[in-house]
Amino acid sequence: MQRLNHAVLYVRDVERSVAFYREALGFEVVMSMPGAAFMQAGGSTNDHDLGLFQIGEQAGPSAAGRSTVGLYHLAWEVDTLEELQRIAARLSGLGSLAGASDHSTTKALYAKDPDGLEFEVSWLVPAALITEDVLRGRESIRPLNLAAEIERYGATTRGGVGVSFA
Repeated sequence: MQRLNHAVLYVRDVERSVAFYREALGFEVVMSMPGAAFMQAGGSTNDHDLGLFQIGEQAGPSAAGRSTVGLYHLAWEVDTLEELQRIAARLSGLGSLAGASDHSTTKALYAKDPDGLEFEVSWLVPAALITEDVLRGRESIRPLNLAAEIERYGATTRGGVGVSFA
């Protein structure tokens, strides 16, 4: 196993979800058909990263984690804290941002799409910058202070790209 290649979500309205993921995260449609769309993230080399299948407005909310088992969220990775800050502003402007957490080795935003499905956008501390103090910090989750993290690591420092600890 190497990595997650793509995810597929059942949504109420494909066009609404496509518009949201395009606006919020910069995904682009690479293929579509009636009731379905396949989208690719800007920096991805995957055929597609996200599939959306329409099931209609009558669909109820996901009960996963409340009364049924199921997926909690997907996490998308960005290269820089500057990009994380840009996406935080975008998600906030869309009324989608639900929270922001500092997991020590990762800095994460949490948001919900138009169907209430949660996703994460995160930046990973590069392995070369992870100290014993940073590793100890994983013992608790704190609110994310993005300005302080930019001061600490730099706005344009490339993240760990799938590696969050040494």
